[in-house]
Amino acid sequence: MDASYAADARRIWQTHVPRRGQADTVQGELLRAVEKLRDEAQRNGNSNWDEHHERLLAYLRETLTRSGLFTAETLAELAMDLDRLADLERPLTHDAPFDRITYRVVDWCRAQPEPVRHEHDPHLQR
Repeated sequence: MDASYAADARRIWQTHVPRRGQADTVQGELLRAVEKLRDEAQRNGNSNWDEHHERLLAYLRETLTRSGLFTAETLAELAMDLDRLADLERPLTHDAPFDRITYRVVDWCRAQPEPVRHEHDPHLQR
């Protein structure tokens, strides 16, 4: 991962992602969602994938693609990566797609430097 993005992602994680449960900020929840999906694919081979993972994926897709921040080319790459994550039969075991999604999360966070309140999803159990 690019060093600048890695440093920002680490700062977001340390500042906005709680030890357990959903984040109180959109910044934290976006990054938490990426890492929950990465963990499920790489550690579990998507064997525990359920509707909660679907909710995390939908949250990423909705928040990032509707932000108005990205070019058509970047949105196409993001959609491809998110679609690939949803392919449960072929879990992603390499970091590149997750890292690209993390880059978009960091881009979103850079465009929103002040914390944005995240409304907790009462149906999300991951």
